[in-house]
This record gives sequence, structure tokens and C-alpha cells, in this order.
Amino acid sequence: MASSSFVLYPLILHVFLNFQALECASSLGNETDRVALLAIKDQITSDPLGALSSWNGTLHFCMWPRVACSTRHQRVVLLDLSSLKLEGSLSPYIGNLSFLRSIRFADNCFHGEIPQEINCLFRLQYLSLRNNSFQGEILTNLTSLSHLRVIDLGKNNFVGNIPVDLGSLSNLDVLWLTKNYLTGNIPPSLGNLSSLTILSLAGNRLDGSIPNDLSRLSKLRYFQVSVNKLAGVVPYPLYNISSIDTFILGGNQLHGSLPRDMGVTLPNLELFWGGGNQFTGQIPITLSNASKLIEFDVGSNNFVGQVPISLGDNLQNLSWLSLAKNQLGTSAANDLRFLTSLSNSSRLEELYLDDNSFGGTFPSSMVNVTTNLRILFMGRNQLTGSIPSGIENLVNLIGLGMEDNFLTGIIPSSIGRLSKLQGLYLSNNNFMGEIPMSIGNISQLDGLNLSKNKLWGEIPESLGKCQHLNVMDLSHNNLNGTIPQQVLSLNSLSRILNLSQNLLTGPLPFEVGGLINLADLDISMNKLSGEIPSTLGNCIQLENLYMDHNHFQGTIPSSLSTLRSILELDLSSNELSGQIPEYFSNFPLLLYLNLSFNDLDGEVPKEGALKNASVISVIGNKRLCGGIPMLQLPNCTLNASKKQRASFLLKVAVLTIGAVLCSVLILGVLVVYYCKRSTQKKSSFNSSMGIVFKKVTYQELQKATNGFSSDTLIGEGTYGSVYKGTFDIDERIIAVKVFNLENRGASKSFVAECRTLRNVRHRNLVKVLSACSSLDFKGNDFKALIFEYMPNGNLDKWLHSEKEGQNHLQSLSFTQRLNIAIDVACAMEYLHHHCQPPIAHCDLKPSNILLDNDMIAHVGDFGLAKLLYETGYSLSHNQSDSFAIKGSIGYVPPEYGLGGQTSTKGDVYSYGILLLEMLTGRRPTDDMFKEGLSLHEFAKMALSTQSTEIVDPRLFLGEGEADFNNVNDKRAKILECLNSIVRLGVTCSLESPEERMEMIDIVKTLQVVKDMFVGLNAF
Repeated sequence: MASSSFVLYPLILHVFLNFQALECASSLGNETDRVALLAIKDQITSDPLGALSSWNGTLHFCMWPRVACSTRHQRVVLLDLSSLKLEGSLSPYIGNLSFLRSIRFADNCFHGEIPQEINCLFRLQYLSLRNNSFQGEILTNLTSLSHLRVIDLGKNNFVGNIPVDLGSLSNLDVLWLTKNYLTGNIPPSLGNLSSLTILSLAGNRLDGSIPNDLSRLSKLRYFQVSVNKLAGVVPYPLYNISSIDTFILGGNQLHGSLPRDMGVTLPNLELFWGGGNQFTGQIPITLSNASKLIEFDVGSNNFVGQVPISLGDNLQNLSWLSLAKNQLGTSAANDLRFLTSLSNSSRLEELYLDDNSFGGTFPSSMVNVTTNLRILFMGRNQLTGSIPSGIENLVNLIGLGMEDNFLTGIIPSSIGRLSKLQGLYLSNNNFMGEIPMSIGNISQLDGLNLSKNKLWGEIPESLGKCQHLNVMDLSHNNLNGTIPQQVLSLNSLSRILNLSQNLLTGPLPFEVGGLINLADLDISMNKLSGEIPSTLGNCIQLENLYMDHNHFQGTIPSSLSTLRSILELDLSSNELSGQIPEYFSNFPLLLYLNLSFNDLDGEVPKEGALKNASVISVIGNKRLCGGIPMLQLPNCTLNASKKQRASFLLKVAVLTIGAVLCSVLILGVLVVYYCKRSTQKKSSFNSSMGIVFKKVTYQELQKATNGFSSDTLIGEGTYGSVYKGTFDIDERIIAVKVFNLENRGASKSFVAECRTLRNVRHRNLVKVLSACSSLDFKGNDFKALIFEYMPNGNLDKWLHSEKEGQNHLQSLSFTQRLNIAIDVACAMEYLHHHCQPPIAHCDLKPSNILLDNDMIAHVGDFGLAKLLYETGYSLSHNQSDSFAIKGSIGYVPPEYGLGGQTSTKGDVYSYGILLLEMLTGRRPTDDMFKEGLSLHEFAKMALSTQSTEIVDPRLFLGEGEADFNNVNDKRAKILECLNSIVRLGVTCSLESPEERMEMIDIVKTLQVVKDMFVGLNAF
């Protein structure tokens, strides 16, 4: 009986599928196809190219553009509407095209869900909807589409899990689901696709591990799962699929090591991207056997040891090699021996070795590797020796980075023959001698950084020929002579010109007025003299101007009143005289004005920004009077002689007339400039990720947030409110932080966030999308920042919502809290140790930590952030810091309350309190903390007993509770981990800043604890 049923089953299935096909089509014959095509056209709302205009009754539908029919039945077998800029949705009538074998709708603007009727197309072999805006879940019940060979749904908005029944499509050759919003695990059933050659699941939100079942895909050629949340070890049998030529794993949380024999087991390998994971071990010694290899990228991992010296022996096709941001090398002299083998890689174009521990000298063989080399980055290693002669052989270099090493000798003049070079970064070494004049021959140069060396001599006038320079940093050297006029005529300089901490003399040339696009000018700590040129007022884009510690004389020119974008202005420690201009009070964005240690006289203005003691410093000017009380200056004398009054009135009259004439002239220049600028460049805003976004108007934000209604309000703070919004143009969900400008400090907070977020880039920092500084419909000033929306809100709500009677979200597990702690620590490590200048956040607390859809933490609210000197202290190093404590009660380090300077150690204190709060579930302002008991002391006392007595009782709910309570050995190790974190929090929040740890060490400590938990497999 069983055998007869087995025989009948295929027949029954065949009858069922044919019945289903008849059921899908409402009528038979090719008239059904014509009606279906017209229905598909009706659902298309925009056809800008008129591609479907001839789809009408004048021609038979088989002659319509983009339609192909079978010759025998005159039925539609192919529908190709790709790349026509069509908009609309996909009609369910497509299911009536029962002979259809190929659907090609790629590269359009289709939206909505895929109609279920596609399941009726049992002859379908090719389905491509790539690069549209389709949404909803991917179709299920696909078993009827047994002939499918290609499924390409990449770059859409699909959500949900990857359907398990995709594994039943035995003829599938290509499965491309890249760049959607898919979640869940990779179905093991995909291992049944024995014909699959291409599998791409990159750019989604998949988690879990890579299934071992995928190792059964014996014909697999292209494997891509990058930019997901995959963890675990890559199944070793996957490395044994010899047909694979493309292996892309980057941007996950995968760990383990690469097989030593992968160069043998993957003989056809052309591209391997494993960067941005947690791989360990050494670079496989057999990699040189993969002779077809073109690109190999394992940057941002934890690889160690020496790179195999035979690496490039057989890699003749290699064009890209990235080993950056690992722990490779041993600081030994022979660390770079492997570069000699790359002389066989004549096609090598990009080589990234930065951020490792490579020691030894720059090998002379490197200059003979290949003339095709375009990128050579070796910064932040421990290289010694000099730049070898013959560097000019690398004629196609566009980027050369050797910063932060121990290189010596001179910068060879032959470097000027690298005519295609766009970035030259040699800072923080021990180079001596003069800057070669030949650098002026590099006409394409965009970024030049020679700072923190021992260079002497004059700044070459030839640099004025580098007409594309955007950044020039020659600071912290021993350069002398005058500032060349040619350099100051480079109107291409739009970001930084830094000549500080040299021995430059003479006046600041009036040509400085040509830097009309420059944002940051730093000529501090030199021996410059003369008067401040009035032309400096032409630099209307200046945000930061540092001229301190020179010998400038005369008065502060009235022309500087045009610097309306200025954030920080330092003229301290000069020989300036005269009065402080009133126009400083009118600078709308001013955050810091230092006029200390000059010979200024008269009354100090006390309006506008100068009402704030944290903005202005005037100490060391003995003849000043008035100002705000906190400046502690004497009152101005009211009895002046008639002669003095007359002289004063005459000066006022002359100055007024002159100011009017200058204003008219400057206004004319500005009008011409802005008119010209507006025709050349649309208004834009640099995001924290370095991408240029169009500025957003008040009207757009008002519409996106439904008029800033209470329904869209998601948070309130000291300086404003945060609203949830949606842009119509792309339906993108955003968070809009609107500043309440009536609150003191709100405008300053807006500028501080703009300044800080402009150049920071890190996965654990909030991503700013745009900004708005405009007028509302009532003519009032309006300022807002637009951020990427974080659907899981802030950490404060997750820690305390249940206790405070708010809607309970869900208790955070210990693993989640540990991951959040690591995320925040990584963000702070970046701000403290990888930003130039370093940044102190100054307000680290749970409500400023936002959680995205994947519970990844992002540090936000930079309204109190400070830029720091390399010593770790604030740029605004003046007495006024003591008058305003920066931060929130409970998280502010004790030294700030005593007038101490802002420093990175202040953030470490706040982080320590935050860490203890996450473990205990208690705020530092909890009612129990009084009479000398603080959260720090509370945790410190528990270290001598049991940490579990102070931890949040919800800490282990739902994960590993049984293990914790019943298994003694695991319990002991878990307690050890808890104690380690409590001890870390206590150490970070010590009263003395010198006793606190650095963020770099905090990250390492937390990672050790996390690894211990993973090893325990407790959760």
C-alpha cells in the first residue's frame, strides 16, 4: 500500500499544479494576456519616458515595447520594464500571464507588496525586482514556482524573515536579497539549493550564525552575507567549496580564525572581504596559493603575528590588500619583509597597513612594487628609518599616509614628482629639514599634513600652486620666516589652515582676506607682529580663529564684525590696545572669546553672548572696567573731562562714518559673493558621516512632524524637545531636536552640537542627517537638528521605566547591558583618543544614550561637548570654567564643582557612574544616597561581600537564571565577572582624576569580561 501511494504522489502533484494554474487565470487564450498587461499599465502612476505610451489597441500586444511572446501560442513569455523610471505598484493581474517566464522590473520606483498572484506563474524562471521600493514580506508558498532559476529582490524595503520554503526551489541558480530589512536567521533549508551558484544576503539585519547546511552548496561561486549581525564561527566546510570565487563576510560579529589551508581549499578565490569582524589568529600562510586573488580585505579585526613573507609570491592579480586596524606585527625590524613578495603583484593598486604594530624600516623594495599603486597607508605603526629614495617611482599614488610613526630624515624633494597625489599625511614623526619646494608641483593635492615633526626653514611659496588644497596643517614644527602671500591666496582652503606652534615672524599678510571659504585658521604660538589686517573680515566662513601668543599690535579692526559664523576667537597674549568692540556682543554663534593678556582698555561689553562668563576671558588687561560681575572688573569712572569727552565724541563720529562706508562696501561685496555662490552651489550640510545633505527648511520639518504636535513628541530636555517625523520624499523616519531659543544657552548648545558632530564618525555615535537654522512662520528664530531615529528610545527608560510607573518596555538582560556598556565605551574611546582635537562629551548619562532597532547604543546630545588640547584639557582654558558646572547632577565629576578644567577624565567619571547605574538599577540621585552614602560608595562596599546583593534583581531574568542559582562553578565565575564590572565602575568614579582609567583600557577590560561570559556559555 505504501509503495502504491509513493507511485501515485507525483501524478497527484502534477494534477494539483495544473488545476492551480487553471484557477489562477480567469480565462484562457491570449486575450487574458492583453487585459493583464493593460491592468499592469493602469497601476503605473508615472511613466516619464513614455515607454508604455504605445500599449493600446493600435498594435497587437506582442508588438508592444518591452513585451516578448512565444511564436507558437502568441502568449507573453517575457516582460522587461527595467530602468524606465516607472512609479506605481505591481498589479495582481500579473498572475494571469500564465506563460510568463521572465519578469524584469529592476531599477524603477515600484512600491507596495509583491502580489501573491505571482505564485500562479508556475512557468516563471526569472524574477528581478532589484532597486525599487517594494515592501512587506517576501512571498511564501513558493513551491509552485519550481522552475525559478533567478530571484533578485535586492535594494528594496522587504522585511521579515527569509522564507524557509525557498529551500524547495531545486533549480534556483541565483538568490539575491541584498540591501533590504530582513531579520531572523539564515534558514538552513537554503542548503538544499543544490544548483545555487550565487547567494547574496548582504546589507540586512540577519542574526544568528551561518548555518553549517550552506556547506552543501557544492556549486556555490558567489557568497555574500556582509553588513548583518551574524555571529559565531564561519563553518569550516564552507571554506572547502572549491568553486567559490567571491567570499564576502565583512561588517558582522563573526569570530574564530581563518583556516591555514584556505589558499589551497579555495583555488578559485578572487575576492575575500572579512573586514569589520572579530577574527583572530594569523594571516593564513597558504594565501599565496590562491593565485587568482584580486582583493583581500581583513581590516578591523584582531589578527596578530607576522604576515607570511611569501604572501605575494603567486598573487599576480592582486589589486587590493587591506590588513589595517589589526594587531599585526611585533614591533620588530623584519615585520615588513612580506612587502618584498608584493613585487610580483604588478597590478596592486591599494595597500592598507595602518593601525597595526608593524616595526622596522620602510623597505626600499616597496618603491619598486608596482607603478599601479594608488593608495599606500601605513600610518599609526612603529616604523623607523626614512622615506626611501625612489618614492617617485610610485607615479600613480593619490594617497600616501605614514603619520604617527617614528620616521626620521628629510622629506625627499623627489616626492614632488608624485603629480597625481591628492593626500600627503606625514604628521607626528621626526622628520627634519626644510619642506621641499617641489611639493608645490603636486597640483592635485587636496590634503597636506606635515604637523608634529621637526621641520625648519621657511614655508615654500610654491605651495601657492596647489590650487586644490582643502586642508593644510604645518603646525608643531620649527618653521620660520614670514607667511607666504601665495599660501594665503589659496581660496580652495575651506577646512583648515594650521600654522600654529612654529617660529613664524612678520605681519599677517593682507592676502589672508582671500581665504573666503576657510572654516578654521590657526596661527597661534608664533612670533607674528604688526596689526591685524582689516581684510581678515572677508573670511566670512570662519568658525574658529586662533591668533593667540603672538605680538600683534594696534586695535581690533572693525571689519571683523562680518565674521558672523565665528564660534571660537582667541586673540590672547598679544599686544593689542584700544577698546573691546561692541560687535562681539552681536555674534550669534560665539562660544569662546579670549582677549586675555593684552593692553585693552575701556568698558567691557555685557550684551548678547558676552553676558555669559563661560564665553569671554579678559584677564591680564589692567585697564578694562565694567562687564558682567563675574569678570570681577572695577566699575568704569563716570567723571571724564570735557576734553576727553570731546575727543571721544570726535573719535565716535569718525569711526561711525568710516563704519558706515565700510559696511556699504562690505555689503556690496557680500551680495555679489552670495549671488555668485548661490548659482554655483546648493545649500548643503555635512553630516556626521561625511555625506553632504541638503539643508532642511522649517516648512519641511513642520510638515514631517505634523506641526510639531504632541502626538509626535518623544522627549524633552533642558534646551528643547525631540519629535518623531517622516519625510514625504523617501518616507524616512527621523528624530527632530527643536531648540527652545528662549532658554538661556539653547543657541549655544545648538552650535556646540553642530561643531562637534560635523567631523565625528563612529557607529556608536548618533548620526546627524541635517540641520535647520531659519525662521518659523511667525518670523521667530528657529534652530533644529535632524537625527537618525532610534526606535528603542533612550537607556534611561529601559533602566527605570518600570520603577517610575511608566509603560514598561522590557527588562534588559545582563548580556544586553554589557553590550551597551561596551558600545558606549567604544564611542568615548573614539572621542578621547581618535579625534583631533579630542572631544569631551561632558554630559554622559542614560538619557543621552539612544538604542537603535538592534539595541546597539549610540551616544548623543553634544550640547555641552568641549574640544580639548592634546593634554586632554579644554580649549577654553580660562577662569570662567569655574563659574558654570557642565553636566547633570550625579554624573558631574567632583573636580568640576571645584573649578577644575574640563578633561577626558571627567567623562570617565560619568561613565563609571553610568556603569554602576546599569548594574544596580539605581540612579546616582536615588533617595537612599544621603548622609555620605553615594552610588560609588554603595558599590565599593559590596566589593568586599557579594556583588549580587546590589545588582538589579531583573538582571538575570529569562537568561541563565537556573545556571546562576544552581551550578556552583558557573555561579562563581559569573560572580567574578560581576565583581570585575563593579570594580571597573568604582575605579572609573574615583574622586581623584589621576586615579581613573583611560577609555582605551576600559574597552579592553569590558571585552575581557564579555569573552569570559561567552566562554562560560552562561547566557
